[in-house]
Amino acid sequence: MFKYYGLACSTMAHEVKVTRKGQTTIPAEIRKRRGIKEGTRLKVIDTKKGIIFKPALSTADLAGSGSKHMSVKEMKRRLDELRNEDI
Repeated sequence: MFKYYGLACSTMAHEVKVTRKGQTTIPAEIRKRRGIKEGTRLKVIDTKKGIIFKPALSTADLAGSGSKHMSVKEMKRRLDELRNEDI
């Protein structure tokens, strides 16, 4: 564990170059470890300590996320209500 710009890091930092279009390449080792493939959408977060890239949640990641708020039966009933409002 080491500190890099005040962040606790468990692996070495990588230096990358930014193109004139603002593009950069995430090192293959990191892409593989984080499961980032071509087409993966990332959120870019600007913080006081630097820039953070985080995988954006996909629809599949959200599946079941409402289960703590209501039952499946309640969800279906609410969807039916919303559909009827559109008619």
